[in-house]
Amino acid sequence: MAFITYKKSIKNLQQSFQIPTITEKIFLGDAIGRVLAVDIVARENSPKFLTSAMDGYALKHSDQSLGRIKIVGSLPAGEMHKEEIFKGQGIKTFTGSLMSSGTDTLIPIENVSVDGSEIIINKEVPKGFAVRVIGENYKKNEVLIEKAVVLNFAHIGVMASLNISQIEVFKQPKVTIIATGSEILDVGEKQTNESQIRSSNQFTLEALSKKAGAKTLRAPLAKDNKEIIEQIISQALEDSDIVVTTGGVSVGDYDFVKDIIAELEPEYIADGVLIKPAQHIKIVKIGRKYIFALPGFPYSSTVAFILYVIPLIYQLQGREPALPMLEAILKNSYKKKSNKTEFVAVNLSYKDGNYEVDFEGKKSGSSAILTNMLGDVGLMVVNESSEDLKVGDRVEVIDLMAL
Repeated sequence: MAFITYKKSIKNLQQSFQIPTITEKIFLGDAIGRVLAVDIVARENSPKFLTSAMDGYALKHSDQSLGRIKIVGSLPAGEMHKEEIFKGQGIKTFTGSLMSSGTDTLIPIENVSVDGSEIIINKEVPKGFAVRVIGENYKKNEVLIEKAVVLNFAHIGVMASLNISQIEVFKQPKVTIIATGSEILDVGEKQTNESQIRSSNQFTLEALSKKAGAKTLRAPLAKDNKEIIEQIISQALEDSDIVVTTGGVSVGDYDFVKDIIAELEPEYIADGVLIKPAQHIKIVKIGRKYIFALPGFPYSSTVAFILYVIPLIYQLQGREPALPMLEAILKNSYKKKSNKTEFVAVNLSYKDGNYEVDFEGKKSGSSAILTNMLGDVGLMVVNESSEDLKVGDRVEVIDLMAL
């Protein structure tokens, strides 16, 4: 299977998606960060009645001209005054209390003086002052929260105010991440020779998975042994919706992952893509499960995961599979390095109404430099047909801070 373009690989991945999204009901307190599966619609107006917005005295607006108002009672929040308030009368009312029948205005405490059982109006207020109107917060049948939104603190609070204790959300996809290579050590594992390196890929990709809303399963590190890697991949396919491997996809003697995948007789979505980095990526589908075989270099695997796996995680949760894109002005020139679509780590800033990108502090070299992802960073997209870029050119950027 020949290398395909980046656009073609994305199109193939989208066309392969035929998995129905699954929903589940969870308690509201567990819903932060989950994806809503239904619209949340107001069942009634809020507030349902005229309500006080502060402490003061509820009265009829026109009665302020009398100068003195008789106090006929006190109304704490949570209680109701069933008797009507007549001309020349007022009732002490607290924040959140319902306005009594016959009143239309609340005069604040600081605008009056109390004289026995009466108040003296020192400063009048406009009609309706400090009164929350019916439906001020929301109206009956109004869609308050739309389906497919990622739930934040405000969504949780609004649903609590609607007396919703359980909500329907999309089920989280399960992602297993498998790092391969005899040279890699787990964090905390003792190093026995200088050729060994720490396995950062599992932690990086696990963090990206969780941020995208997936459940992650961490497989044991897989040394360059075909049998062991086969067993781990087989178990991962049973346990998860998406299997991600790093390493073993190039053309070396110990690159077993590509051979193992071929033996599974999968549906190939991409067997190499004209992108830089991560051109040796392989994306396959086995039944309803996906395998993404990514390069072992940390920068390469991270970029490939962002481009392909995150949109699929989104889609499995009922979200749009689009990555957050923006247009920015290039502050440094850029020399195109290949005839592939290139993804370049850039510093992202906002100035005078425009986004800007530069390469300050970004190192050039192999695809192992994960530190290029530190800071307020984006991925500049340089199309395969693009020529060298000049200062002032407008470029497309994936906003990694918005993932």
